[in-house]
Amino acid sequence: MTERGWLFRRAQACGARFATLLLLVLGVISACGEAAPGEPLKLGLLTYISAGSHQNAQDRQRAFELAVTHLNEAGGVFGRPVETAVGDTALDPDTAVAEARRLIEDEGVHALVGPSTSANALPVAEGIAGPARVPLISPSATSPSLTDAADDDFFFRAALSDLAQGPVLAQIARQRGFDNVGLIYRNDLWGRGLASAFERAWDGSVRSVASEPGQTSFAEALRESAAGGAQALIVILFQAEAITAVREALDRGVYDRFVLGDALKNTELIEAIGVDALAGTYGAGTAVQPDSESSAAWTAAWLDAYGEPPKGSYVREVYDATIALALAAQATNSIDGAEIRDQLRSIGVAPGQSVIAGPDGISQALKELAQGGKVIYHGASGTLDWDAKGDLAQGHIGIWRFTADGQIQDLESVPYRG
Repeated sequence: MTERGWLFRRAQACGARFATLLLLVLGVISACGEAAPGEPLKLGLLTYISAGSHQNAQDRQRAFELAVTHLNEAGGVFGRPVETAVGDTALDPDTAVAEARRLIEDEGVHALVGPSTSANALPVAEGIAGPARVPLISPSATSPSLTDAADDDFFFRAALSDLAQGPVLAQIARQRGFDNVGLIYRNDLWGRGLASAFERAWDGSVRSVASEPGQTSFAEALRESAAGGAQALIVILFQAEAITAVREALDRGVYDRFVLGDALKNTELIEAIGVDALAGTYGAGTAVQPDSESSAAWTAAWLDAYGEPPKGSYVREVYDATIALALAAQATNSIDGAEIRDQLRSIGVAPGQSVIAGPDGISQALKELAQGGKVIYHGASGTLDWDAKGDLAQGHIGIWRFTADGQIQDLESVPYRG
């Protein structure tokens, strides 16, 4: 029985006069917004931990923790500390589904940040979160196929679809002077989608070869992709696979120039292969809006918490997804999944009071929403302007390169509007 129902029954037992008085009080509460729920908001992070890029895994967990810290330092959601639970997908769709079920059914989370990969996001959105009516925001699942997921509108993304990244990969290849390339892509939802987006935007020659997830040798795929006289290799693989493929390409003399997809925007590849081989190699990936006040505030907060910049990719997106779910819950004053979902499209767009990432901005946002106001949250990663499918309607794709000291240099943010 709800708290309101219990109070009303007590009022009936105590007489009509008290019942009338109580109804008036409840009416005032309703006019000012629903009373806060009886339990705190609980958010789950569903990401890869035991498999995949260590840099990405570590920094994405840190971003989730930083967001929750900022929320709780500001007094929490509904005036209560936000609680958390974490699930490890191990880059495996079956494991991701099992962990999503555990987080929802056993841990009792009200919303999810994740999964991180497209191949995991689709079965979780369609098979678990959608039927359970639990909203989830992936920070990095970018396959175009996810736009039409049968998720009952509970799946959102804090990163642009690869319909935006594919043309930027093609732009990089053209700017580097290539007109004939090979392409090796991971044969999963993400790899196929990004490869297709690249091919549609590419006006030169290309030989594309699929590789199976977990593949341990790329000798045959490399020869096949280079058979048409390719000048460079487009690499659309996860970290461990890319290390093997690039090392084999160099050792066998098949390729010495590469263009890298977004999954490789961290320093693990250049650390494994060597600066001499990969300094000056370009790639595409997530990017923030130039001169973003919110991104600057978030960076300052991150450095204050961890002492050094993040090295992984889609880190700001994890923070923004966490904050968005919390602000949506505060806006509706409810832990109900459908009510949180229904507020998500309103917290990042006008009308409302502009707020930014970081502890001060989050505190301001929670206070404004608690008073019945509206906010426009300008994310650390960009604008959270979701369309009817849960995709971002605008954002930026970055062009970056490895430097001679083994770091990543961001060069350009290419705007995108769907």
